[in-house]
Formats: sequence, structure tokens, C-alpha cells
Amino acid sequence: MQDYLAWVGTQKHLSPKTCENYARDLHLLISMSAKQGVQDATQLAQHHIQLMLMQLHSQNQSAKSIARYLSSWRSWYGWMVKQNRLSLNPVLSIRAPKAAKSLPKALSVDDAVHLSSTQNSASTTKPELLLRDHALIELLYSSGLRVSEIVGLDIGAANHTHDGQGDGWIDLAQGEVHVLGKGSKPRIVPMGAPAVQAIQAWLSARPIIKNAAQTPALFIGQNGTRLTARSVQLRLAKYAQQLGLPVHVHPHMLRHSFATHILQSSGDLRAVQELLGHANLSATQIYTALDFQHLAKVYDSAHPRAKKK
Repeated sequence: MQDYLAWVGTQKHLSPKTCENYARDLHLLISMSAKQGVQDATQLAQHHIQLMLMQLHSQNQSAKSIARYLSSWRSWYGWMVKQNRLSLNPVLSIRAPKAAKSLPKALSVDDAVHLSSTQNSASTTKPELLLRDHALIELLYSSGLRVSEIVGLDIGAANHTHDGQGDGWIDLAQGEVHVLGKGSKPRIVPMGAPAVQAIQAWLSARPIIKNAAQTPALFIGQNGTRLTARSVQLRLAKYAQQLGLPVHVHPHMLRHSFATHILQSSGDLRAVQELLGHANLSATQIYTALDFQHLAKVYDSAHPRAKKK
């Protein structure tokens, strides 16, 4: 397994996070095989895998998770066959369960703009941290970044003078964000003028934070350490609740809103794919369904022959 994981990391150039997921899925396989009395995973047959699927279903594992497990297992066994360490791949002919297609939730344009443009005035939060949170939310909606990408941003390009450098950086002069997305794929995303202004305001206050000079991270906590994804999730949900938004807002919802609003205005699916950093257009096409939902609502509310609810 260790040989395989090393190969995945070096030859397939997958991100460390993806390699961690592969390792976790393979450890699950070994754990489940041991419970079936099979101590050597190379001795597993197709019926063992099918029994594991039944057990995962009984544990209420989602179809999406089970499909990922199968993909990881299939890849490992396929590698062992190519390495002549195994004669047959027991997962090869096993189909993943079909997952129900759920559409991502997006905020309305008004709610998204209201959330990103409103500077929270909570008396319990330090002014410099309010500037940070405003810049963070503006950038999330302005550039459609994943939460992992936004917490990995540095103030400038890597110069190897600091420890703990991130995977991306901002270029305020050009109004661009340089990120390393899924699969370690670099991309450049524009950011709007309000986001640039909000970040500039935050950077002017950032030196107030203790130990701020010791880290290159763009967004830091009150102790001067890089902000975590969990912190971003909690702050965003809190602000959305204070503004009275009717749904639970999380960072990925702003990413969905970013994509949906651009597609509604431009109709350019290929551009949205590039901005989101999707490897395949099929991953972006779900936003066409969101766009159609918007059009359907307009039709239902405006057309005299539409269905009346």
C-alpha cells in the first residue's frame, strides 16, 4: 500500500489531501476485510467486496461515499495487477451505486451582495478582525474560491523566507488570485474592485495582530496563525445569521452563488469552468440546471399560462 501511495503522489501528481483520502479508503478496506477473516487484502475476491458494499449500505453510507471507496480500491488493485503482484482485480466489475443528483444551493444576487458588502459591527469583535472577515467574504464571493484555497493564500508570491507558506497568493496590482486547486492544478482568478479595496483595508490593519509579521498568510487569527477552514465556516455562518438570511450559509454556497450568477449573466459555461478550476465540463454543467430553475421560477410567476401554485 505504501508503494502505491508513493506512486500516486509522485507519478499521478495528486494533491496531499487526495493522497490522504486514498490512504483512508484503503485502510477502511483492510479493516473491513479483517472483519471477514481475510488478513491479506490480496486474497479478497469479488464476493468479499460485494459483502462490504452491503455493510456500508447498512451503515447508511451515502452512494457518493461508497462510489469513492470503490474507486480508490479499484485503482489500488489495478496498480497491483500492473505490477504483477496480483492476477485479478476483484473490484473491476463491481458497479458503484447511483447517487441521487442534488443541485447545489446558491444565494440570490441580492442576498450574496448584501452579505459580501455589509461590514459587520459586532461589538464583541475587534475592528481589525471585522476588516479581515469583510475582506474574506468579499473574496469568497468575488472569486469563487474553495475554502481550502482561500485559507491557503499568502500576501505575496512564495519567496521561501517564511515557514508555513501557503499554496496561493494575491496580486492586488493586477486584481488577481493565484491558487493551487484540486489535483495541484494552478489557476488564476480575477477579483473585483470591492474585494481589492476590502483586502487593502485589511492589510493596513493586519500588523496590529500579534505575530502577524511571522506568517505570510493573508488571513490570520487573533494569535497570528493562519486561519483554518473551520474558522471561516463559523464566521460566515454567524454573519449570515446576524443579517437574517433565510438559509445556513457556508463557504461553498458562495462558490455556487459566484458560478450561478456569472452563468445567468453571461451564459458562458466554458468560462465558468475555467474560473472554478473544474477539470471536466460535466462538473460545471450542474449550474445550467440551477440557471434553468431560475428561469422556471420567472416563468411560473410571470406567464399567464404557467402553473399557479
